[in-house]
Formats: sequence, structure tokens, C-alpha cells
Amino acid sequence: MSGIDAVQLNFSPTTLHLLNAILGIVMFGVALDLRAEDFRRVLDRPRPVLIGLAGHYVVFPAFTFALVLLIKPPPSVALGMMLVASCPAGNISNFLVHLARGNTALSVSISSASTVLAVVFTPLVLRFWGSMYAPTRAILRAVAVDPLEMFVTIFMLLGLPLAAGMYVQRRWPALTERLRRPMKRLSIGIFVAFLVLALAANWQYFVKYVGRVVFAVLVHNALALTTGYWTAAAFGLPVRDRRAVSFEVGIQNSGLGLILVFTFFGGLGGAAIVAAWWGIWHVIAGLSLATFWSRRPLPAPESA
Repeated sequence: MSGIDAVQLNFSPTTLHLLNAILGIVMFGVALDLRAEDFRRVLDRPRPVLIGLAGHYVVFPAFTFALVLLIKPPPSVALGMMLVASCPAGNISNFLVHLARGNTALSVSISSASTVLAVVFTPLVLRFWGSMYAPTRAILRAVAVDPLEMFVTIFMLLGLPLAAGMYVQRRWPALTERLRRPMKRLSIGIFVAFLVLALAANWQYFVKYVGRVVFAVLVHNALALTTGYWTAAAFGLPVRDRRAVSFEVGIQNSGLGLILVFTFFGGLGGAAIVAAWWGIWHVIAGLSLATFWSRRPLPAPESA
């Protein structure tokens, strides 16, 4: 390997534990905002949620594979793209859907379900598509990624904080109500700090190689947002639901992807830089699209 594929970004064990803790706090804050009715909506109105999840875990990863075949990025960049595509929805997707005048309730249901399902689907989706492409298959074999080990790691990073947050919400509802808004702001601040910490520790590599992933991430993220919207449209969902599904597919938990790169792939350069830059770019692209949609009138039956 050479160039970006040969770069190994370095994190000390202490820093990696800190990043794990940061993501745990973020997910705990997300869980404080989840209610039992969010999951009941999945049972009461499963079709749009299932369409959103299919767009997230089936259609978008398949399109990611097609994009990799088309642009043929360096193997580590291709792996980063596949890893991001296998992650659950990002924690700002609900805010963006609300700003875009989309169906926020549907957004919350999809992001909640995708986060819970990530414990199983993230390692499986990455293994499936990564094994379909020879260069990334070679990386997976070289580092001997155990899907069960990744399952346990994701459960610790996502499952336990979510369970703890939902328990606190149910056990102490008054305390949860006081914590909800500050925790939401703290979560966003911590996520930004998470990215800064990740980049600062390896700034020279990021500056040197980020230009090589900018185009791939831009196209990949645009593909994600488009995939979500047109998957929902293909199944006849109304415009507000399409906007929700668009952001649920287009806003990925790249923070989880970054941690998995350092935990299982030794800080593999291209994959880490893709995950880090995605975390920055999807906020820019998401806010731009949400602002545009917020100024567009909805069809008459949905405007009420």
C-alpha cells in the first residue's frame, strides 16, 4: 500500500477511551429525547418507517458499492465510504427534518429504530459490501475483523447509553425534562469536540490528504440524501415523509464510524479521513438543504 492507504492515524489508548466516552454521552443525550410513543409509532404506522430503514440499510449501501465501482477510490477510502454507509442515522437528523418542515415524528421513529438495529446491521452491512469489493475484502481479511467483536463494541457504544437514557427518562421524568434541552446542546457541543479532538491528534495527515476525499464525500453524501428522498417517493410517501427519509439516509453517525476505524482498522488513513470529513460535510450539506426546503411551500393537503 502507498499514499493515503499507507497512513495510520494514531490515537493513544487513553484518547480512544475518551472518544468512546464522548460518543456514549452523546447517545445518552439522544435517548433522553426518546419516548415510548416513538417506538409505538413504528408498530402503528410501520410502512414509512420500514421504507426509511430499507433506504438506510439496503438501498444506500448498495448505491455506495456502485459508486465505489464507478469512481474507484483508494481501498482505504472505499472502506470508509462503506463503513459510513453502514452506520445508523446521525443525531442531528431530527433537527434538520424539523427545520425542513418534514415529518419530524417519522424522523425520530426511523433514527431511533436505525440506532437500535445498528448493533446488528452495521457489522453485517459492512461485512457484506466490504467482501464484495476485492480491495476492501483484502483489508477486512488483513485485519481479521470479527463481526461478533464489532457487535459487542457497537452495543457498548450505542446500546448501553441508549438503554441508560431511556431508563432515566422512565424512572425520573421530571429530572429528564430538566436535562433534555441542555443535554441536546451539550451533545452537539461534545460531537464537535469529538471531531476536533480526532483531527487535532492527526492534523498533518488530515491537511495532507483531505483533498483526496472531498469529492468522494461530496458525491457520496449527495447520493445519500437523494437516495432517501427518491426511495420514499418511489413508494408513494408524501413530501413531508420524503424529506424525513432523505435526512435519515443522508445524515449518518460518522462519529461511530470514526471510532470503529480506530478500534478495528488501526486508524487506517483513508477510512478515518472519510469518516471525519463526512462528519463536517453532512452538517453543511444538511443545513443547506433543510434551509432550502424550509422556504419551499408544501403541497396543499400537507400544509395544514
